[in-house]
Amino acid sequence: MSEKEKLDAQVEEEVVETEAAAEEAVESDGAEEVVTELPAKKQRSRKKKVETQEVKPESEWKEQVVQIRRVTKVVKGGKKLSFRAIVIVGNQKGQVGVGCAKASEVIIAIQKAIADGRKNLITVPIFKTTIPHPITGRSGAGAVMLRPASQGTGIIAGGAVRSVLELAGIENILSKSLGSKSPLNAANATLDALKSLRPFHEVAKKRGLTMAELLN
Repeated sequence: MSEKEKLDAQVEEEVVETEAAAEEAVESDGAEEVVTELPAKKQRSRKKKVETQEVKPESEWKEQVVQIRRVTKVVKGGKKLSFRAIVIVGNQKGQVGVGCAKASEVIIAIQKAIADGRKNLITVPIFKTTIPHPITGRSGAGAVMLRPASQGTGIIAGGAVRSVLELAGIENILSKSLGSKSPLNAANATLDALKSLRPFHEVAKKRGLTMAELLN
């Protein structure tokens, strides 16, 4: 084999090697482009998903914990410890309830009390921003007296009574707690008073009068 033929063979091998390297470079460039494009597509799809998701409205119901107390129950094997939670539930639009529940953990007791409060909701007849007439409610050894108040007075109450009136949606009212100071008795007495309220149109209908005659 002559030297010329050897040179020609070397040149052909170099040409083949350069072409193969060029093809590999093109393929690698394409792969890189595909890899770099994937995150962008994922980001776009995520943005579309976020845009299409509906914003959940906030719940109108509000809860307020009045008391969490540690209680014991004497059983055959000794004392069983648990927690009692008192929670007021309301939407500040005329509906309110009082819940009481026990559990071995505080969080579970609160959740059970909230569920109990929603089961025992009552509707309060609100006249403007106060109650229609004076009323007294009782529960056990406790009693709560409620009286209407003029605009700007605010809620003159404290403790569990204030929580019930606020979550019921009453803005102006006078109150006084009598007898037992237990938060549960006070809350239930306030609920009993609000439950006993009668709107003006109902009273006028029972008496056979018009609203103008009743108010005058």
